[in-house]
Amino acid sequence: MASSSPARTFAALLDEMASRHPDREAIVWRGRHLSWADWQARSAALAGYLERRGIGRGDRVAVLLPNRPEWLIATVAASRVGAVAVPISTFSTTHELVWTLNHSEPAALILHPGRNSHDWLGALEKATRAPECVIVVGEEPAGPEQVSWQEALGGAPAAGPAAQADDLCYILYTSGSTAEPKGVTLRHGDVIANGFNIGERQHLTGRDRLWCAVPLFWSFGAANALPAIMSHGGTLVLQERFDAAEALRLIREERCTVFYGMVNMARALRDHRDWSPAAVASMRTGLTIGTPDDIAFIMETLDAQELCNVYGSTETCGNCAVTDAGDPLDERLASQGLPLPGMRIRAVDPDSREPLPSGAVGELAVAGHITPGYFRSPELTARSFDPEGWFLTGDLGLVGTDGRVRYRGRLKEMIKTGGINVAPLEVETVLARHPGVRQAQVIGLPDSRRDEVVAAVVEPVPGATVNPATLAAYCREHLAAYKVPTRILLVRADDLPRTATGKVHKPGLKALFAAAD
Repeated sequence: MASSSPARTFAALLDEMASRHPDREAIVWRGRHLSWADWQARSAALAGYLERRGIGRGDRVAVLLPNRPEWLIATVAASRVGAVAVPISTFSTTHELVWTLNHSEPAALILHPGRNSHDWLGALEKATRAPECVIVVGEEPAGPEQVSWQEALGGAPAAGPAAQADDLCYILYTSGSTAEPKGVTLRHGDVIANGFNIGERQHLTGRDRLWCAVPLFWSFGAANALPAIMSHGGTLVLQERFDAAEALRLIREERCTVFYGMVNMARALRDHRDWSPAAVASMRTGLTIGTPDDIAFIMETLDAQELCNVYGSTETCGNCAVTDAGDPLDERLASQGLPLPGMRIRAVDPDSREPLPSGAVGELAVAGHITPGYFRSPELTARSFDPEGWFLTGDLGLVGTDGRVRYRGRLKEMIKTGGINVAPLEVETVLARHPGVRQAQVIGLPDSRRDEVVAAVVEPVPGATVNPATLAAYCREHLAAYKVPTRILLVRADDLPRTATGKVHKPGLKALFAAAD
């Protein structure tokens, strides 16, 4: 494993790796191969342009790009001048983009003109706080105030790096329990140190090649995969958007060793005609989260026998607990591992916030490498921390006597039926073990007599003979009676409502039951 890097910002980390391994491959995208020296030179050139436009310490630089080298170059360039990167989701609607620009007030925006039906440049006209500096990737500028990517990289480089470890490196907008997106702020030193520790749990080295189809503009990419592989001198193999055929080709041809993804991606790979053990033979480790059966399926599909289970959120720099690649299999399936170095995790009573003893289920609270707060949201920040500065995650879980974290689901998803709490994840895990079930999602439905009843949406294995009655009988064999679903709906995978990340959107499941009534 690598020794800890002294670098505490993205720009300093890139400079260090370029000094150590100038000719080593750092980025692969669409047949292009950039070395560490290439990445360094281009980020310094872009930083020079930003400096000449008067952009510096504390300013925001918005990046609206899919997974491509320009995203990585732009993010480090912002660090080099002391600015804060604001990654924006390319899944954003025009309304969402305008809201984000108005809220973050970036001094610069680096974007591709649009993808699919989006017209990003047109959206700028609707923003009341549109940036004065707009850099367009991939096409010639559409207006007199915009410059091309090539022009922006054509001048003298910046000296830098200007950012310090305690400076913000990101504002990551994420949806959650609030009506509007939350701008999660993260500091350079926290992200770099925590990312290095995440890589250590995977036993990453400079020989590893991380397949990255998860969007860089989310924390799993920006605050997790990126600093983990960068701090170990490995290679990022970018896929602009997930496609099973393209993913299998990249994994095979680029000899990728690290998987970042969820079970739905693994299922798509396994179901594709190009999948074979030989196609994924290079895989070794990576990060995921899911039920024990989900994780075992990913390991089998990708042959990633050192796959790590994780727990965390954007607010905790992507992860705060990770199993070790060398942990026994049962520990990696059933727990999310020990807290990372510099992280402290405890379970607290959701009402009193008092710490609970080892093994007791409560709301998980985290201290250490965590967000200093939400951008321009002081009230939300105040509600999200206890008086001692611990971040309140809204997640249910426990910390065992062995120190390992075990996630039990979202606090707000807890079902209360007849006054008794039921954790959906427990019921989902039981249903997923039925040989005829491919996946199961459990929610609470309103009930006039019991407040809520347990309900399950089940995708059967293709060709399996299952029905609600047999599944309920199976649950009764493994669960207390009050946990057994009283309603079970069988659906196809295409019928499941999903978020932009491909995860099942649980609030949307209630509409399936309403449609079935």
